[in-house]
Amino acid sequence: MSFVGRIIAGARELSFSGPLGALLARAARHLPGWHARGEVESTDADPRGRIAFTIAVIALSAKMATADGIVTRDEVAAFGDVFQIPPGEEEHVRLVFDLARKSTAGFESYARQIGRLFAKDRAVLENLLGGLFHIALADGRIFPAEDAYLREVAHLFGFDAADYARLRALHVGAETADGEDPFLILGVSREASADMIREAYHRLVRESHPDLVIAQGLPPECIALASARLARINAAYEQITKHPTAPE
Repeated sequence: MSFVGRIIAGARELSFSGPLGALLARAARHLPGWHARGEVESTDADPRGRIAFTIAVIALSAKMATADGIVTRDEVAAFGDVFQIPPGEEEHVRLVFDLARKSTAGFESYARQIGRLFAKDRAVLENLLGGLFHIALADGRIFPAEDAYLREVAHLFGFDAADYARLRALHVGAETADGEDPFLILGVSREASADMIREAYHRLVRESHPDLVIAQGLPPECIALASARLARINAAYEQITKHPTAPE
């Protein structure tokens, strides 16, 4: 069974509804054999969560692609960094991308459903946004329309403006005249006490640690993205502790 076929079969077993379920139903009509049952192998503690995460990245990255008009090969390749796409499966992924991109369901409906699915697991939503940032950066930069899109998705997930600024800095960078802004990456003000900075640092380490990705049942490929985030968090904390009065 194909990569996408396994997702569809698993989603049927786990009874997805709403706009994500409708997207999978449309994809199923294009993939013969999707209805096979008993072929979905998973060692995840929460296979529903992994399937929902996968569908969410496909749907929201496809909708994001409408910001610059097309689904590019770079974007599909970047998706492969978040999910291992077996050789020959690229066209299946592109099929679901295109179905989501052309769907009459707005990205808001997908984002709201995903926000509800993971309402009690903020770290999963942060990981999902991290995947979207990675895909948006496939062509080398975040375009203004993509930035506005990601900001609204974050809002629909329940993140406020300060959260988005921190997440953007963490995944894209926060350049100032003197280099990266470590305070923004940790989500603290320059006036924060040492205790507040240390508390924010330890919380972000816990939420970004690769072990958490495994515990959440997210795709193994997400470990590399989590490791990159953790490295940036560690570097920001080290910069602040060595230079607590870093210039504006």
